[in-house]
Amino acid sequence: MAQKKRIGFFEKYLSLWVALCIAGGITIGHFFGDSMQFLSQIEMFKVNIPVAVLIWLMIYPMMLQVDFSSIKNIGKRPKGLILTLVVNWLIKPFTMAFFAWIFFSKLYGAYIEPELAGEYIAGAILLGAAPCTAMVFVWSYLTNGDPNYTLVQVSVNDLIILVAFVPIVGLLLGITNIQIPYETLVTSIIIFVVIPLVAGYITHKLLARFKGEEWFKKEFLPKLKPVSILALLVTLVLLFAFQGTNILNNPFIILLVAVPLVIQTYFIFFIAWFSGRKLKLPHNINSPAAMIGASNFFELAVAVAIALFGLQSPAALVTVVGVLVEVPIMLSLVTFANKWKY
Repeated sequence: MAQKKRIGFFEKYLSLWVALCIAGGITIGHFFGDSMQFLSQIEMFKVNIPVAVLIWLMIYPMMLQVDFSSIKNIGKRPKGLILTLVVNWLIKPFTMAFFAWIFFSKLYGAYIEPELAGEYIAGAILLGAAPCTAMVFVWSYLTNGDPNYTLVQVSVNDLIILVAFVPIVGLLLGITNIQIPYETLVTSIIIFVVIPLVAGYITHKLLARFKGEEWFKKEFLPKLKPVSILALLVTLVLLFAFQGTNILNNPFIILLVAVPLVIQTYFIFFIAWFSGRKLKLPHNINSPAAMIGASNFFELAVAVAIALFGLQSPAALVTVVGVLVEVPIMLSLVTFANKWKY
């Protein structure tokens, strides 16, 4: 009998850790908010330095897993990759913008002021334009996905982020009439994608050459995972310390923000899943393809939201709520994928 696959302890309870960080951050912000203001003022090129360091510590371990040499095999089974790219770049950002517009501008009009609605929409757009990079390896593992093909899908998406993220975000935010400082957007991509990607690639190659690929995967990468998770949790505490007043004044805002994000996640998963069935993709390729589309590169979204709108902005709050709801939703989609295995 095959052993049941399980998610790691930290990943399994990530939503709990996030909830505790929210409570801790709000408490710190309530009692010590004024004394923390200096942290929000430590900036370079409109990028907050303490948050940048934390987010870099989150993203760098993920980029170590990317192996661009695997891309040479994409021509052998292209349909799964094509599905991932179409869903991630031609469908997902636009449906996210649509759902955000419907909820924040229309349905929530009595609760959210119009000028703030634009920033909530912006945060959702940033989430929708950043396909998952790291956690998808967990979802692929739990659904018996093809690990090598998942690596190809993630690697290609990482390359496309370099050229597609800025134009798509700029287009969709322009539709919402939000003025975009493109130099800040480009700077964010360089700091939070290009530099970690290059550093991860060089580190991977050097350590694999001198210590061996097996040592790199089984010894080095597992030691970095707690660093990434700890950096995420500290970032969340810091964010909610600055968001605390807004949340205490409007305690239902997290629930309001979560609704369109949840709908979008299920919507994209089912589009990708049933499209993959129509394309006759095998389960071990179709499942990760749907998971990549449904989940988000929330670390990048958080970083760019802070760079564009600030630590205390509604946009930053939306991206953090995305972290809160993602794990339980994705675990439910893992259950769907395993139940519908074919």
